[in-house]
Amino acid sequence: MYIDYHTHHVRCGHAVGELEEYVRRAVDIGLGQIGLSDHMPLLHVDPASYYPEMAMPMEELPRYVEECLSLKERYRGQIDIRVGLEGDYIEGYEAEIEKIVNAYPWDYIIGSVHFLGEWDITDHRQVQGWEGKDVLKVYETYYDAVKKAAATGFYDIMGHLDVIKRFGYHPVPEATREVEALENAALAAVAASGVAMELNASGLSKPCAEMFPSRRMLEEAYRLGIPLTVGSDAHDPLKLGENLEAARNMLWEVGFRELVVFEGRKRSRIPLEV
Repeated sequence: MYIDYHTHHVRCGHAVGELEEYVRRAVDIGLGQIGLSDHMPLLHVDPASYYPEMAMPMEELPRYVEECLSLKERYRGQIDIRVGLEGDYIEGYEAEIEKIVNAYPWDYIIGSVHFLGEWDITDHRQVQGWEGKDVLKVYETYYDAVKKAAATGFYDIMGHLDVIKRFGYHPVPEATREVEALENAALAAVAASGVAMELNASGLSKPCAEMFPSRRMLEEAYRLGIPLTVGSDAHDPLKLGENLEAARNMLWEVGFRELVVFEGRKRSRIPLEV
């Protein structure tokens, strides 16, 4: 069974396509399960004065869930739909995040770190945030947030774990050992928390030209026994499933033979098919 557990749609403002378009596309390309996982509304910045088109408005959240649940019933027997959310971890806003996590009948929550303070390190409009920064210090701050996110217990899957590399900003080569230590500490925190992790194939189409996380991190995740799922991070129905064959092949090469799937926030395993 082929799956895609990371998708976005028009409500978030920076994606195209209605939810049902993703479901129909999933049926067309032969997915056994599709996870609908749009961005959690912004909590720590004022959407009216921040960069536009970052996430769905808070008033849209119940409508999003209602539509997902409706589609889940309507397409039962054709494809399994899982109702998810990509829930940003924002230090200091744990109570607000937990409220959203507990308010709806999610199948799974992806825990992602996009923001360091008010700086979204994944937004192409905000790459100027790197100017004048000590890149290694930014990496330290990012991976500290990843460890804290994993420890909250809010999440079922940790998303695009090394997305900090997205725009190609890396510490100097002399800091390679320090960076690997940061990555390994984050992976150890994920393992200790008992949550799963995704292999997010979208990095292949980004400036970093590498999936999230890297093969080296996948090998460490395998050693630690971290369960994996896969996602395209599609922001267009036509991108659904993009590069997931390469993702599955890489996981197989590393040694994985199973993927994890979720329903009602309960995890189960399926064979990894390549």
